[in-house]
Amino acid sequence: MKKQESRKRFRWSLPRFVVLCCAILLLVRPIVFALSVSATSLPVEAKPAETKPAESAKPPELTEREKKLIEADRLFKSGDRAGAEKLYREAKPAFTGVTEATVQAVITDPDKLPPAGQVYWRESEAGFAQNLETRIFVPLELLVKNYPQFIPGQLRYAEALEKYNKKEQALTVLEKAATQFPNQPDLIKAKVAAYAKNEKWIEASIASRQFALLNPDHPQTAEFAKLAEDYQDRYQRQLRARLRGNLIGGILTGAIGYALTGSLFGPLTAVQNTALLLRGESAVGERVMRQAQRQLDLVEDKEVNDYVNGLGQKLAIAAGRKEFKYEFHVVLDDKLNAFALPGGKVFINAGAIEKANSEAELAGLLGHELSHAVLSHSFQLITEGTLTANLTQFIPYVGGLLTDITTLSYSREMERQADVLGTRLLASTNYAADGLYNLMVTLQKQEEKEQRNRPPEWLASHPLPNDRVRYLQELITTTGYNRYAFEGIEQHKAIQTKVSQLLKDHKAREENKSDRRNLDQLR
Repeated sequence: MKKQESRKRFRWSLPRFVVLCCAILLLVRPIVFALSVSATSLPVEAKPAETKPAESAKPPELTEREKKLIEADRLFKSGDRAGAEKLYREAKPAFTGVTEATVQAVITDPDKLPPAGQVYWRESEAGFAQNLETRIFVPLELLVKNYPQFIPGQLRYAEALEKYNKKEQALTVLEKAATQFPNQPDLIKAKVAAYAKNEKWIEASIASRQFALLNPDHPQTAEFAKLAEDYQDRYQRQLRARLRGNLIGGILTGAIGYALTGSLFGPLTAVQNTALLLRGESAVGERVMRQAQRQLDLVEDKEVNDYVNGLGQKLAIAAGRKEFKYEFHVVLDDKLNAFALPGGKVFINAGAIEKANSEAELAGLLGHELSHAVLSHSFQLITEGTLTANLTQFIPYVGGLLTDITTLSYSREMERQADVLGTRLLASTNYAADGLYNLMVTLQKQEEKEQRNRPPEWLASHPLPNDRVRYLQELITTTGYNRYAFEGIEQHKAIQTKVSQLLKDHKAREENKSDRRNLDQLR
């Protein structure tokens, strides 16, 4: 009996004991938290001290490689290009897996082909005459594979593919050939014609504009620039028709919504966005830029802003699109990230300055983003994706009205176009042509080092395929762009040191704000 009574008392008291312990913990926890906050924060009655910027940090010691590059930059700016190149070559590792200066001379005359190439060409032409598919494709595939520099072979191969309803393959052939030989007008015209045939007006405009930008001294540049404008106009007319349909639909939806709920708030947002799109990409970029300026913490330091703006405006002059008002802003964020708005508005993170190893690398990032704006990529995405999407989807920050840019991530083709034009902008402004390539190598190493499921911030909206670093390497070597040009180490290191301090000060201010919020919650 005594044992049974003991068990009953134990079963009765145990749950009550547990409840009592939990209650004590719940009561004690806020007190402990308050004590810990008061021990590490300012007294409640005390006025919070202002966060003072730390003394200017000293630049880190230069490595021997950086010293050599600085000397090479000095020689380059003084006009001693040969002396500069010698030092650049000593300081920069050679590309692996490709042979530099492998630009192939273009062949347009079949008689200039090697004997085997002439046989392939004659066989394919005989196949066309007899309308024999096998006799057409086998020799043409061998011809294009072994003699890609024979432009008539590329054009004939694409023509044959289109004839036999292999349009996507035909466009792939033309795109690959145009990338390898970007200054061959016949290739570009064939690609533009293929786009136009399928009423892909914006793609036709971009391809035409890209040729004009990449080949400013070519005798047909003016013709391609006009083609770009003509196809852009056709795209805009097609877009306006679609947008007007959306506008009418939005108004009708709003009227129905008002009748049912008495509220027009939701539909009006769609109508306002559609009306804004009708005004064009510069208006869209201006509107979203103003919102970004209100919601993002921007660098106000004149020296840093002048440095970034100077790089950006130099690249913008080479990029064209004079109807754009180019602007460049620096965001107080330590992540390596950047984004471009329609109309030439570019934002880069302070972390991009901090992580780029040279002015040329930073210029590579700016040139890439600028290329997205010049080629109307972001405007194309928002108009062809969801015409009534919230325009703030351009901005890669989460919180408030700003949403993740991954909803508007660039396609592989858009990335390649921006790589090609961005690298061209570097080369045409006398920066080392491998600036963007070197930045990609840095990103690739960062991605491998972190070993996370989530890639570095910039890569979320700018995919890094496995072959992209190799592709940029091949682009530089096959086009003959000079990677032994200005790197810009000395000034970049000075700005880098200043930016690092600005980020530290910003972090301290944010922590101070957080502490004050915690104190306010305890009052």
